[in-house]
Amino acid sequence: MSQYARPQTMPPLHWRPVLILLSMLCVLPAFINAEEAAPQGKATQASNREARRLFTSSVLPLLKRKCFVCHGDDPKEIQGEFNMHSRAGLLQGGESEEPALVPGSPDESPLYLAVKWDGLEMPPKENDRLTAEQIENIRRWIAAGAPWPKVTASQTPASKENDASANASDANQEGARIATSGGISSDWTNRRYKTGDLWPYQPVQRYAVPKVKSAAGESLHPIDAFLRRKLEEIGVAPAAEADRRTLIRRVTFDLTGLPPAPEDVERFVKDKSPGAYERVVDRLLAGNTYGDQMARHWLDVVRYADTSGFSNDYERPNAWRYRDYVVRSFNADKPYDRFIVEQIAGDELDENDPEALLATGFLRMGPSEHTGMSVAAVTRQLFLDDVTHSVGVTFLAQGLRCARCHDHKFDPIPTRDYYRIQSVFAPVQFVDRKVAYQSYENTKSFAEQKPRTERVLREAKEFTDKLAKKKKQRLAAHLKEQGVASINDLPLEERGGYLGLTELEKSLNKIYRKRRDYFVREMNRYEPLALGVYSGPDNGYKSTTPVFFMPDAKKRNGAATPVHILNGGSLAAPGEEAPPGVLSAVAGSNSLLHPTAWNTIPADTQGRRLAFARWVASPNNTLTARVFVNRAWQMHFGQGICNTPNSFGKMGGHPTHPELLDWLAAWFVDHDWSVKKLHRLIVMSAAYRQSGTNPQADKLAEVDPRNTLLAYYSPRRMTAEELRDAMLAASGELNLEQGGPGVFPEIHWEVALQPRHIMGSVAPAYQPSPRREQRNRRTLYAFRYRTLSDPLLVVFNQPGSDISCERRDQTTVTPQVFALFNSQFTQDRSIAMAARLEDMADSDAARVEQAFRIVYGRAPTSGESRQCLAHVAAMAEHHRRHKPQVVELPVLVEREMFEELTGESFKFTEELDVMKHYQADLKPWEVGPHTRALADLCLVLMNSNEFVYVR
Repeated sequence: MSQYARPQTMPPLHWRPVLILLSMLCVLPAFINAEEAAPQGKATQASNREARRLFTSSVLPLLKRKCFVCHGDDPKEIQGEFNMHSRAGLLQGGESEEPALVPGSPDESPLYLAVKWDGLEMPPKENDRLTAEQIENIRRWIAAGAPWPKVTASQTPASKENDASANASDANQEGARIATSGGISSDWTNRRYKTGDLWPYQPVQRYAVPKVKSAAGESLHPIDAFLRRKLEEIGVAPAAEADRRTLIRRVTFDLTGLPPAPEDVERFVKDKSPGAYERVVDRLLAGNTYGDQMARHWLDVVRYADTSGFSNDYERPNAWRYRDYVVRSFNADKPYDRFIVEQIAGDELDENDPEALLATGFLRMGPSEHTGMSVAAVTRQLFLDDVTHSVGVTFLAQGLRCARCHDHKFDPIPTRDYYRIQSVFAPVQFVDRKVAYQSYENTKSFAEQKPRTERVLREAKEFTDKLAKKKKQRLAAHLKEQGVASINDLPLEERGGYLGLTELEKSLNKIYRKRRDYFVREMNRYEPLALGVYSGPDNGYKSTTPVFFMPDAKKRNGAATPVHILNGGSLAAPGEEAPPGVLSAVAGSNSLLHPTAWNTIPADTQGRRLAFARWVASPNNTLTARVFVNRAWQMHFGQGICNTPNSFGKMGGHPTHPELLDWLAAWFVDHDWSVKKLHRLIVMSAAYRQSGTNPQADKLAEVDPRNTLLAYYSPRRMTAEELRDAMLAASGELNLEQGGPGVFPEIHWEVALQPRHIMGSVAPAYQPSPRREQRNRRTLYAFRYRTLSDPLLVVFNQPGSDISCERRDQTTVTPQVFALFNSQFTQDRSIAMAARLEDMADSDAARVEQAFRIVYGRAPTSGESRQCLAHVAAMAEHHRRHKPQVVELPVLVEREMFEELTGESFKFTEELDVMKHYQADLKPWEVGPHTRALADLCLVLMNSNEFVYVR
């Protein structure tokens, strides 16, 4: 029922006009065939023609958008007895029996007063209010006598594509039309958009670099020239260049995610020769740690995880090979257009290229589940919806899911396009591809990890086999006792499958069967398989199958299941079939109007994704280059030129510097889609190198409080991964080894040992990797569960892996204090750093200086040094009087669960086998009072803003 529907009890009479006017401006489509003559009054014939044109071009479309759904489209559902489909309906009014329209007199017309918000406020929501231009059009129409001419087919917008005379009148209409594959209704198809909202779909413009000079009369870096012009408009000069220590720390964190080594800082500070900063940038771009940092950004967007999610959160044992592919691609500076094509259609591009096959893991990054209890059509549709949306936000910054149920309410994305793109992925079938391990892949851990997995799998199998044998023996004895030969000869109540087992054994049998399934999957870590796809008809994939190999050629041939437009997004309401296609609003992409090899997707099962990927990765695509350069910009400045990197369009942010965005996009393509060259271009700009303070701060607080014009460098807090890695670097424990299956850092034990449920049972307990060097790998290489997160990382805003993260939050909340100051991880790092300092220097004064250089990249001031030495001395005395308590690490965990069939609780003990041979971190009771005192200082330094923020 509409919120404006007639109530069961009518309001007082004096409220009835309000009720009618509340009903007058609802959302609608339709079109009108009623012709009604408006009285001429004193209007001339010419002015009447103008009024009729105004009605056809502006007023009628406005009424359709705002009113007709509730007041005329469905004769059986006329709200408030008020039909607005005709002039007569407006003159008659509704239940109030008062006219909403007084021709020739706008100020006496309730319709006009309501849209002005004069007494009445229609539409009632602020963001739905009519613009001044729309209100003026209604006023002019009513003043001219409110003519209502008949709208013929030749005048409908749908036919105007080929009607030159009609097109000539477009200049008099509000907004711009954009040709698409067509909406569900002709109204949507021919609606108009504000020109400024269409920027993502228009061709990238090649703007000339503004001719702006520096104060010394020199030509500016192109980026600075664009930025400087905006700053001059508000009368603000950019900040001065940051000092060298700040600059090298900033650029090193941005390009590698790690702090600079103290010796690198000192070398740069002392190097006054031309090109010193440029050489630092080139060194960082050439290092392998660059790929780790870029991959972290990319994996946020594509939702990387090592498990499947939902209740079936089993391991995806070979997902790590996709993660490592991303790292290698960035380190090799793989052209971004190739990077796109490989991820969307690597298998169709080159089945003999291992990298291309590993790349298609992108298509399987989302959470997914299909079990024997699932409805295949539903889970298949969930995947198609997920991959369509994921491709949209990742490469095109288009949240396509908005068009699943209806034509997009704000952008020119019809539902038809949503399902045409979905049809591109209709042939995608999940498979575990056999892809031999390459010499550059890290498989060193297999020799140590595989025997352990084999052992725990064998133990789980032995346990279930023992119970199966016990059941079999008890059944045989029972059959003999009853004098029958088969279980089918027993009464129904005696045919249970658990004959001979205790209640606890029944429960444990289910747990260990699931555990056996879990370790079977873990064994696949060591097999040369890839989380892959291929194109073909439905293959019956189930996520409960540990390995799903490629079917034979015969089963791979055949037509893909057709995709239909789902009315309201419901599988129960399929509409017309949707052939594969692209986003038709993108300039040059409407294959229905102008088919080309670029914008046309073949209907064959094979090759759809490759054609689509080439459309995405083309320089002609108006979105792709813009989207990536905007992401790169955000990496360095904290916000994109468009501040919604996953959403270009009306509801996203508009570019603060549109000409710069287009210039960067064109530059990126012209320079062979080189990501490294793009990063180099950005960090070489004066805007990037400027200080974090501007002398005109007070003025900027008024005119640009969010620093969107970049008059200074906005400091940022380290990401969760950067923070953890930086602490490991400070303690000297960071292991920079790259690649391979995920490692298991030590996390808060209460979280680690909480039960993690999988398919009605409990997964094996989380156990950290046994050796320190394994646990202390970069955070990028930590195993990512979807249903179990490291609380230290989560509290510092590491995103989940279910939805794409376009930009990380930077919250400041109290739990961060507890995590950073009190967590076992930071306590252990401070002890390790203190031990490192004692090895590096012989005096506390020298150790304090080294601590500052490691943590901050600078020496302490004399005052800081005095305070630190006094603190160390005081804490050493404290620790001499107070010995630390020894804390034993767990080797067992007691579980209590409830049997799902009976509701009865049961308990069992789980052995933590890894902990029997665990190499624990250095602990306080293993070092002396002085080391513990020095560790207290290290802990304070790693909790300071100067450490946590990149300035």
